[in-house]
Amino acid sequence: MIGVSAISCWEIAKLVEYGRLELPCPLEEWFEQALSYPGMHLLPLTPEIAIESTRLPGKFHRDPVDQIIVATARVSNCPLVTSDQRILNYPHVVTIR
Repeated sequence: MIGVSAISCWEIAKLVEYGRLELPCPLEEWFEQALSYPGMHLLPLTPEIAIESTRLPGKFHRDPVDQIIVATARVSNCPLVTSDQRILNYPHVVTIR
């Protein structure tokens, strides 16, 4: 299974809005295609994840989106795929580059 945090969908939509990401089709179509791949699951933002994002152990930077993404991986007990060096350096979540 591959999980996609709901907040990551928002982040992609914002990148498109700001012109920092260009997709080959409309955003709605892109999400529909991306989330329909076999084994792909949208991970909702739950109260448990919201709370975990405010209680991350150790030191973590103040970006609330990254906090939610890390909390989603921790609560879901799954590795986080990222190229974000700040998240890769955080020892309290399993990451894959």
